Amino acid sequence: MLMIVLNWLYMLVTSFGLGYGIFCFTEKRLGYRMKHLSAVLTSGLIAATVYAQIFSLFYKVGLAANAGLAGICLVLFVLYRKRLAGDIRKLTKDHALWKEGILLGGLLLVWAYFTSRGYLYYDSDLYHAQSIRWLEEYGVVKGLGNLHERFAYNSSAFPLGALYSMKFLTGRSLHAVNGFFALLLSLKILEAQGWRKRGRKLLISDFARMGALYYLTLICDEVVSPASDHVAMCMIFYLVIRWLDCLEEKEDSVVPYAYLCVCGVYTMSLKLTAGLVLILLWKPASRLIREKRWKETALYLGMGLLTAMPWLIRNVVISGYLLYPFPALDLFSVDWKMSAERAAADAANIKAWGRALYDGRLVGLPITEWFAGWFRDTLTTVEKALIAADWISLAGTLILAIWCAVKKKKQYGDILLVLVTLGASWLFWQTSAPLPRYGYAYMLLLPAVFAGIFLTAAGWYRAVFLAAGMCGAYKLCMLAGYGWSVAGEPYYLWQQEYGTYELRSVEVDGFTFYEPVTGDRTGYDDFPAAPEVNILLRGDTLREGFRHP
Repeated sequence: MLMIVLNWLYMLVTSFGLGYGIFCFTEKRLGYRMKHLSAVLTSGLIAATVYAQIFSLFYKVGLAANAGLAGICLVLFVLYRKRLAGDIRKLTKDHALWKEGILLGGLLLVWAYFTSRGYLYYDSDLYHAQSIRWLEEYGVVKGLGNLHERFAYNSSAFPLGALYSMKFLTGRSLHAVNGFFALLLSLKILEAQGWRKRGRKLLISDFARMGALYYLTLICDEVVSPASDHVAMCMIFYLVIRWLDCLEEKEDSVVPYAYLCVCGVYTMSLKLTAGLVLILLWKPASRLIREKRWKETALYLGMGLLTAMPWLIRNVVISGYLLYPFPALDLFSVDWKMSAERAAADAANIKAWGRALYDGRLVGLPITEWFAGWFRDTLTTVEKALIAADWISLAGTLILAIWCAVKKKKQYGDILLVLVTLGASWLFWQTSAPLPRYGYAYMLLLPAVFAGIFLTAAGWYRAVFLAAGMCGAYKLCMLAGYGWSVAGEPYYLWQQEYGTYELRSVEVDGFTFYEPVTGDRTGYDDFPAAPEVNILLRGDTLREGFRHP
């Protein structure tokens, strides 16, 4: 836990440094000033992720990468030192910073506690740990997906995890990025503006915040795992909450909406299936084109391209495909390309497991044949209620859209765009690979925003406060109980490490690989490892990569 706190202090400093540079850029170049600490830190993390991905293309992500990151932040702090000092003086004059400091420190300790121990996903010891270690040891490696197809699941969360793992410094690979994103989402939830001015009045964004808060209570025992799902879900919650904030603040500038779409591109790089969040592009794109602001449009497109390009290049390097596992999108002729049959089978298995079919050959079954079993056997009672609420909200969104079109209610266009985005994202998740942890943000946000529209219009604030208070008290008791149950675990200095398994060594062209004696998990310590080693090397070193046999 202590090492996580120190790790996060470093993450706070570096993400703030990069984010403050972006803050100054948006104000000077775009005439827009970021208003919240969470926006600065999130911007910094996006920049750090892009940096880590670019660095991984040329070298391992370790000491040199962190030295470069620290150097960039130092230059930014020196360059903007007068501006930063002025902003700090203004903040200390206008706010009681000690209150915010206590709040941030308290949240940091709580999430560090949860991130130090808990449940490691099965996949973490299957491929998350080894994916991060490949980045720590070699950077991106050509054809790595041929060693194990799961290594081709190219989430930008893994380079960020390798950047902040501190293996080169501590001798252990910290996996605390998910907890840090949960910390930032907590800050965003608490940034609701104008509580005193609006009294007991609720806004639609408050309902999205309630959904995000509920999600955080679900993952407090799982953020120890370096899975990409949590980071992606936290980003979707952040993006939607901030978008709703802008609508409710009657933000007239196109900048925050366009910038949030860049955040959407980043979220897609965390998890490809989150790409439908870019439906939100309609709002800033239509305005920029209508007003013929071509230079600004080019700038935003450049920002989005800069965010996506390293991830897309990594896809090609790791698997040979621009987007994996979609072998139909075959644009490159490289000798390390994974076989199309293996990629297609992997895609089928993802869908089959998400639908509780557990056999890729059954993936062609229509939803009418697998939905009932999936709903009955894999969901908790609360999740079943959420799915029912999602279907109702989807139908309600369609009715609302038709009503707005017939009655020409253009004033509902912005909030309807949010609902359509959430509805499309949820429907794609529901009909593809509906494992709950892949889509909890959609499951919660769609009914939360839909309910928020009508409950705020009806003014049923007391009922909402009562329901939220009862649910909050119950979840608080559950969290306290969980926290107490793991208090005896010895993770107050170091974080809980990856699992260990019985492995056997396999020699390939003079290199030693490891594979499990039983099962398919390998953990982190024995490297390189895969469930089954059947590979051809492309050259004389591991850095040159692999071809499929």
